[in-house]
Amino acid sequence: MQMRSIVMSLALIFTRALDGLAARPVTVEVHLANGLPAFNLVGLPEAEVKESRERVRAALTVAGFEFPARRITVNLAPADLPKSSSHFDLPIAVGILAASGQLPRDALTQYEFAGELGLSAELRPVRGAIALARAATQAGRQLILPTASAAEGALYPGASVLSAPHLLAISRHFSQNQPLDLAVPPSTQADITYPDLREVRGQQQVKRALEIAAAGQHSLLMSGPPGTGKSMLAQRLPGLLPPLSVDDALEAAAVRSLTRAGMDPAKFGIRPYRSPHHTASAAALAGGGYEKHELTGLHI
Repeated sequence: MQMRSIVMSLALIFTRALDGLAARPVTVEVHLANGLPAFNLVGLPEAEVKESRERVRAALTVAGFEFPARRITVNLAPADLPKSSSHFDLPIAVGILAASGQLPRDALTQYEFAGELGLSAELRPVRGAIALARAATQAGRQLILPTASAAEGALYPGASVLSAPHLLAISRHFSQNQPLDLAVPPSTQADITYPDLREVRGQQQVKRALEIAAAGQHSLLMSGPPGTGKSMLAQRLPGLLPPLSVDDALEAAAVRSLTRAGMDPAKFGIRPYRSPHHTASAAALAGGGYEKHELTGLHI
């Protein structure tokens, strides 16, 4: 009887931790124990993950769920993997609901969760939706994402992504037989247009060098005083290159989705172009965060 009580107060929820373009598996273990009410979060969480305790508490209360007045321990396993990003809010909240018996535990094993919770329990977009969808698909699970990120995650071929606007919608999906909508990638795509090399007058030798570099996939270094047209010509190089393959387009989209601005699904397949300022230092180009990785060099 005591063993059954321990099992009933433990829930395991699957999610991911972003590590560059990879999404490492993370198990959110939620345990409810007797004692003075407390909410402990362990497993090498960074500051934005630690703050999820207050967001989750407020969201569950506002949405009408019962926040357990017990000793809550949330472990993000494996403990040696750093956890960043606010998308751990949703799996932590779902784990608390499952451990307290407000959601069925057995139905959650075939799903992965990622999403940031607002104080009113609405779900906000997350970074890295494509990387999360790819990892969940390879693991054979469905992925539940906020509505604002679901179409982005559905860009990965074969991904099964469910769109959730609110925590209550997830509760109804598991408890009241009201399924979440299956996310689909946008059916219309923006016209892929690039600056045209024909707009440049003169510069015949540089034009020829651009054509040779594009045809042979060579690197190109342009050197000269300011105002001679180097940046203008470099902007037209992507238009000389063939369309991106599906794999290359997915990789470029995955990098874009890691930035705070996110990936616009309508721009899938457009070659990225970056033009850092000529005074940027090596540290500013290389950086260490997701946003800085996006600005490294000229990606053409």
